[in-house]
Amino acid sequence: MWRERSRQRCTPQDAAPVRVEMPRRRQRQMAGSGSDGTEDSDSSAEREPTNSSESDGNMPKRQRLTRASTRLSQSSQDTPDLKRVADHDESPPLTPTGNAPSSESELDISSPNASHDESQAKDQSNRDSDKDLSHRPKRRRCHETYNFNMKCPTPGCNSLGHLTGKHERHFAVSGCPLYHNLSADECKVKATSREKQEDDVKGQEESTSRHATRHQTPTSKQSRYKEQVVEMRKGRNSSLQKEQKEKHMEHRQTHSNTREPLLENITSDYDLELFRKAQARASEDLEKLRIQGQITEGSNMIKTILFGRYELDTWYHSPYPEEYARLGRLYVCEFCLKYMKSQTILRRHMAKCVWKHPPGDEVYRKGTISVFEVDGKKNKIYCQNLCLLAKLFLDHKTLYYDVEPFLFYVMTEADNTGCHLVGYFSKEKNSFLNYNVSCILTMPQYMRQGFGKMLIDFSYLLSKVEEKVGSPERPLSDLGLISYRSYWKEVLLRYMYNFQGKEISIKEISQETAVNPVDIVSTLQSLQMLKYWKGKHLVLKRQDLIDEWKAKEIKRGNSNKTIDPSSLKWTPPKGT
Repeated sequence: MWRERSRQRCTPQDAAPVRVEMPRRRQRQMAGSGSDGTEDSDSSAEREPTNSSESDGNMPKRQRLTRASTRLSQSSQDTPDLKRVADHDESPPLTPTGNAPSSESELDISSPNASHDESQAKDQSNRDSDKDLSHRPKRRRCHETYNFNMKCPTPGCNSLGHLTGKHERHFAVSGCPLYHNLSADECKVKATSREKQEDDVKGQEESTSRHATRHQTPTSKQSRYKEQVVEMRKGRNSSLQKEQKEKHMEHRQTHSNTREPLLENITSDYDLELFRKAQARASEDLEKLRIQGQITEGSNMIKTILFGRYELDTWYHSPYPEEYARLGRLYVCEFCLKYMKSQTILRRHMAKCVWKHPPGDEVYRKGTISVFEVDGKKNKIYCQNLCLLAKLFLDHKTLYYDVEPFLFYVMTEADNTGCHLVGYFSKEKNSFLNYNVSCILTMPQYMRQGFGKMLIDFSYLLSKVEEKVGSPERPLSDLGLISYRSYWKEVLLRYMYNFQGKEISIKEISQETAVNPVDIVSTLQSLQMLKYWKGKHLVLKRQDLIDEWKAKEIKRGNSNKTIDPSSLKWTPPKGT
């Protein structure tokens, strides 16, 4: 057994030999008895100068025991002699200082009682030089750190797999395949198909010229792709069948909020695939933040808030005080925006709270929609609570407590219980770059109902009253960018529809609509209504887009989700 272990870690090609010191009494005994032993060559030459020929003839018995000689002897036929040497001395040799070996240079490799830990330590230190250890398994380096004590909060999930298909484990609902009604293998297959599609798109982009963006007309491939998308969206079912409805209801009753609702047959396959891609990309971004340490498992992040009669899932982290953030669930008064720890505290607060609308001046009212102007200097606590609430749903917001230089315009919807918060936007009292919006938010329960465009339209209405040209502060969030592009498109098409002249000037459009010329040009380019011809930029009047917009306006009818300038009761603050 000792010979096998020694043969595994020793090779003749190793480094310089290490001399093994033995006690002098043991050396004298071995020299006097003439038995096989190990002796320093210098001392043996002084004691027996006349026996040099004998020592030369009997070399295997009197040679100096070194690592190299041991390995050479093991590879030859002289192993019985070495075995007798090992049997003669059963105890580990001592160092010249009389202590146990403390380093690799002082350790006797011939001792059969050398511990397994010591041999592993030598193997680890000599792994670069020992070539015969290639058969041993290499230590696997882990690039991702996982806390295996953490588990996915989804019931019945074993934390294996990831929605992106690129990771072996997950610890959040955002990356849970089971929550999204998928398996780990299905996620991997979808990830492979997404990567293939991305490679194809990159190949097409590289094949096109870098000056292709100057050409405003779409290519044949883009036109065909647009037609395919239109056909795929037309082919979707407008309503669920009876069996499908029963299946959806059964799934919802069985899993409640612990699983994502079934999304099949609700929309077209194309739109569903786009949604799945967005989910995977968002999950991948969260996983990168977790690996970088910006988000940790079990970190203080509020998961849900109870706001009026709604329970809202949060999207991002907000710097609430630690004693509130670590609860995971927050209770917020929908009128004064005070945050509390429990349902009981909220119930007691609502019984005493006298607020039924935001503080400040009501500057707009039409029907049930009102807008209040709140000064950050006069109502500091309310504005700070509003910013903390908004950060739960905004990614790029960085202002929380320094609210004094800003005005907040809060939109509400009134009923018999009070004015409920719909959304808000803030603007600087003195903006050198003529920003008419610093931060804008529509509450999640009021999204996709037209309130976002109302807030944007109201901000530009204030710019018109101030006789200024406005633009939102950058960077915009993803949802904010979509809302603003949609609003700019609608404003330009309405202007084109009502325009009766022959020549259109971007400056005139800007003065009429209070939209910044840069935003007008970018919108015209996205609509392919701007063309460079003979050294001039021409604005094209695309009748197909105007007719499409007009048809949507007629279908929408007389909606109350529009801003009426005559209902505004506001004068610009002094000094702005």
